[in-house]
Amino acid sequence: MEQKKVAGFVKQLQNEKTRLIEEISGLEESGLENTMAYSVGELSVYDNHPADIGDELFERSKDVALRDNAHILLQEVEAALAKIESGDYGICDTCGKAISLERLEALPSAAMCIECQQAADDARPMPRPLEEAVLEPPFQRTFMDQSGSDFVGFDGEDALQAVLKYGSSDSPQDIPGSHDYKALFPNSDEHQGIVDKADVIPQDPDATENKTER
Repeated sequence: MEQKKVAGFVKQLQNEKTRLIEEISGLEESGLENTMAYSVGELSVYDNHPADIGDELFERSKDVALRDNAHILLQEVEAALAKIESGDYGICDTCGKAISLERLEALPSAAMCIECQQAADDARPMPRPLEEAVLEPPFQRTFMDQSGSDFVGFDGEDALQAVLKYGSSDSPQDIPGSHDYKALFPNSDEHQGIVDKADVIPQDPDATENKTER
């Protein structure tokens, strides 16, 4: 590669390095160096409702993601500068072939040729967890309504409903079909503890007393 081209790439990489360092410093100075409770001026972030601290959590999470991404880009830029010094710049890390000049002009920190980069992007970074075969759909082991065995016992869904009766952070607008605060859990109108709807027909206590007297 011509020295003039290499000098141009060095300048671009150094400018990008300066920009990334300034970006990281700016993000850290905005409050990331402190705890979240300190940055929002609260003694604790455990409030009564998740939405109370939701906005601050979203902004902080976004800043952390931007900072981490800037660190990754900075490492790529520094690696490219190191390759220029060693004379390996412009060589694909995977196949060992020369990276096209057009790709380097678009992305001076590129470490792979376009073919190897596309193959790396298409490859699945990691296999899916083995547990998904058991847990998909969610809680299949304990939600027995569709088990095919006419299960009528107290299963995982009933346990969840029993707990949610005491309240959650949801409101009627969060649960489809809910019309008041008494229906804020899945299948709240479901009859529990019965096999047939006739089992919940109210019994007339007067009729029972009259039969007893007779």
